[in-house]
Amino acid sequence: MRETLIAGLPALKLSVPEDRIDRLTAFGEAVIRQNEVMNLTAITEPKQVAKLHLLDSLSLLSLENLSGKKMIDVGCGAGFPGVPVKIACPEVKLTLLDSLGKRMNWLSEVLPALCVDAQCVTARAEEFVTTCRESYDIATSRAVARLNILLELTVPYVKVGGKVLAMKGSAAREELEEAKSAIKKLGLTLEKVVDFPVDDGVHTVLVFKKTAHTPPQYPRRYAKIKQSPL
Repeated sequence: MRETLIAGLPALKLSVPEDRIDRLTAFGEAVIRQNEVMNLTAITEPKQVAKLHLLDSLSLLSLENLSGKKMIDVGCGAGFPGVPVKIACPEVKLTLLDSLGKRMNWLSEVLPALCVDAQCVTARAEEFVTTCRESYDIATSRAVARLNILLELTVPYVKVGGKVLAMKGSAAREELEEAKSAIKKLGLTLEKVVDFPVDDGVHTVLVFKKTAHTPPQYPRRYAKIKQSPL
């Protein structure tokens, strides 16, 4: 895992100190161990964890200077991409958000042992936002929902001038076309679309800038969002 991680950093134009490499690897190993008793990920082979979890998460640092930024990882699951970003760039002020209490309890236990300072919140995205609307510089999410649904869940967290970094797979451009209405209604502008080759496939990050306040009626209840996406 460590060798694969180190070998993959130059392609992202990233340099990560040795001690942070050690902590990234330790987190990857902790995920693999915990996965034996809890369903965290289908990816458990160490080299693949390095490629598809750690390096994939770190790709965000090749796109944006996140130092000192307040970032929320919506639907963080096992902690990707937020935890690797925080380990590699400790100056990020990170909130991890997921509705599954077991995952968040585990993250709350394992992160302090790795000297990772993050706020771990167990809540639904459309509900927690009422406490911190438009207060984050960055919202990110990976493998949570199709883009038109995902944006309604993430954009309300971001202040005007902030950004949404949506991590997507091969259907990114199809989802982007599908989400045109949501992008307009929620106050976003598409800034760039960046592809990262991974094995035989491509992972894509869609970078949006928030250029206007999100109307107060968003986000709606999740059942409504899913039933009638923007």
